[in-house]
Amino acid sequence: MVGVKTFLSLAAAVQAVGASPISSRTPYAVKETHIIPRGWSEVAEAPKGQTIHLNIGVKQGQFAELERHLYEVSDPDHSRYGQHLSAEDVHDLVRPSSTALDLVHEWLADNGIQDLSYSATKDWISVSIPVDTAERLLDTKYSLYEHTDGARLVRTSKWSLPKHLHEHIDTIQPTTSFMRHLAQRTTVYTNAPPAAGYKPPSNATIAKVCNASAVTIECFRTLYSIPDDTPKATKFNKVAFTNYLDQLPLRPDAKSFLEQYRPDVDSNIADTFPQISINGGVIQPEGPGYLLPANSTYAYGEANLDVQTLLGMVSPIEVISYSTGGAPPSISTIDTPENGSEPYLVWLKYMLGLKDIPQVISTSYADEEQSVPKSYAVRACQEFAQMGARGVTLTFGSGDSGVGAPPGCFAVGTNQSTFLPAFPSSCPYVTTVGATKNFEPEVVAGWVPGDFLEGRNVTTTYSSGGGFSNYFEQPSYQSKVVNSYIKSLNGTYDGLYNKSGRAYPDLSAQGQFFSIWYQGSLSYASGTSASTPLTASIISLVNNELIAAGKPVLGFLNPFLYSKGYKAYTDVTSGSAIGCGVSGFPATKGWDAVTGFGTPKFPELVALAKKK
Repeated sequence: MVGVKTFLSLAAAVQAVGASPISSRTPYAVKETHIIPRGWSEVAEAPKGQTIHLNIGVKQGQFAELERHLYEVSDPDHSRYGQHLSAEDVHDLVRPSSTALDLVHEWLADNGIQDLSYSATKDWISVSIPVDTAERLLDTKYSLYEHTDGARLVRTSKWSLPKHLHEHIDTIQPTTSFMRHLAQRTTVYTNAPPAAGYKPPSNATIAKVCNASAVTIECFRTLYSIPDDTPKATKFNKVAFTNYLDQLPLRPDAKSFLEQYRPDVDSNIADTFPQISINGGVIQPEGPGYLLPANSTYAYGEANLDVQTLLGMVSPIEVISYSTGGAPPSISTIDTPENGSEPYLVWLKYMLGLKDIPQVISTSYADEEQSVPKSYAVRACQEFAQMGARGVTLTFGSGDSGVGAPPGCFAVGTNQSTFLPAFPSSCPYVTTVGATKNFEPEVVAGWVPGDFLEGRNVTTTYSSGGGFSNYFEQPSYQSKVVNSYIKSLNGTYDGLYNKSGRAYPDLSAQGQFFSIWYQGSLSYASGTSASTPLTASIISLVNNELIAAGKPVLGFLNPFLYSKGYKAYTDVTSGSAIGCGVSGFPATKGWDAVTGFGTPKFPELVALAKKK
């Protein structure tokens, strides 16, 4: 009788010499095909010996039940509102069936793969194997692809599984996902651009502290009526932000920022706010910091903007930085020994394994929805739903290219013109944030060449993003206002967007020319990268009031926002989501697909949140 280990060794040997994958019970069939997105081209075969870290998404046991719980605890009119689930409750709902796990384990073992790691609920199985082994496992071929902007990824256009596993595995990545987790603009300037045509506000209080060319924390707090006093609940309240692509929040810059813009706060918190490294993400140790060398490969613009906005707005509430590694091969190292897995998945697995999660988390990274396969987007979105069920508010930027960045406004693999929604902005379980500028009134943030950047030879366009998902259906919480908005368009742009898709953004906040410190000097940054942490700050401050009053935090915000919370927002009615060579979706009275419900009125938001 042949022993189990001997059998597996023989199976691996057969696999190594054969061109076909080893079948496990049933023949292989294509599980997923994803057309290579526009802008990418195949430049070489993937190095066969390179290690690739595969994340296998095993079908979750009871996601429909989890979603029911999510909406019940997030609906202010439901008797269970605010009764958020524990980590154990969520884990019990998403844990795969024993049948699914047994079949996946059998398949991996039949292919000689036994060194496995798991997420907390075993709904993700991770393996690190050579590319050629992955190719046989998935009956596919990996290649090195290059984008027109120079970015490179090791990916494939399709992959297969034994037929009986199709219903048990949702997605496997990295395979067909071309998402690059781009920061939402964060244009940094070393001196304030002139604001051509800007009219100062007539309100003397706002005019005294708000300058459209250099917007500060004092301006934000004044504009949105946020009081200076803070309830004594800060030790129970936390807010966090995420970093990708070697973004690093510099402690010395954060300290200089606080000394200048929040002199009432102990600036030493810049030396001690937690920086958590996930999968080798770069961090700066606690203690008095230092500026990294000028030739450092790390980036600071996005991370500095996030941490300074959060610290400036919510201190002394604790701010936590999560830095996730997982960058793809660089241009100069196509034979790099490792290929990082999708950073979103790595971060999500880490966070969902924690017993306690910060109540608000800000993320300023996104990419075109069509750059990721639907299976990946849906599964990642389901992970966000788990966080919402546990009482976490997730804010994502709506993007900085309006309805899409030309010249690539085409459906993937075709010459059909289309608007380009963003992901994760299009996920119905997150709160998506647009950007505004000016003060009386606030209007859609953005510029076109020569508009607000006179004399700077700027050739780009920045416009707060908005759109309709092609992957996710319109959630019931927003159907009334979105359908009314679509009707008001009178057929404009018909055929360029999905009228039945999840629409975004949900709300907005200031997002142009934030005053920040950048590598030791005062600078200015713009984008929904700015409005997103600002919104996260405001939600965290509302949570602080709720905790102090003995009430539950807001959690998944959208059901509250669309049923009651919108009354505490100032409508924005001027500007549009410029992109794809057109004006894009206009700001109008009521909800619209460029500013959502508008910008917050903090006292009214707190009052509405406390009513339940």
